[in-house]
Amino acid sequence: MKDICEKTGLSRGGLYRHYSSTEQIFNLIANCFMQVQEDEVVKKIESKISARQILSEILERYQKEMLDSNNSLSIAIYEFFSIKKYADTENALYKQYLYSKKTWETLIEYGIKTKEFKSVDASAVFDMIVFSYQGVRMYSKLMPINQEIPQHIIEIIQNILLND
Repeated sequence: MKDICEKTGLSRGGLYRHYSSTEQIFNLIANCFMQVQEDEVVKKIESKISARQILSEILERYQKEMLDSNNSLSIAIYEFFSIKKYADTENALYKQYLYSKKTWETLIEYGIKTKEFKSVDASAVFDMIVFSYQGVRMYSKLMPINQEIPQHIIEIIQNILLND
């Protein structure tokens, strides 16, 4: 909550004047992240932007985010949703995972259709991407992460997906 107050410029009291609970705040954050990524991917696909370019832009952003330990809410989100009381209620984190998975599968299937991507198991590739990304985000709060780690992850993802 301290991080959220700092980022928004609101006090805790001000924050809770706008939102009824911590759960509502975390659900809104998770939903916002999901909606922004889905909108970005869908609009680019509708505009016939190449799957390779869409992937490149997303992975470039992911790489920057993996190296930016100061702006990661990953640990806070993990801690919040690991509390039994919140983990069982509608499991918002799992819903976020499924929503993000749908978006990534749409992108991967688009890339396969345009023959820019290899024929892969989109679900399995998504799991590798999301858990690698989130793992680095969490570890970056606990230990130094050098540029090689995200770079290697990005290269592996590209090797798995992209046709030469």
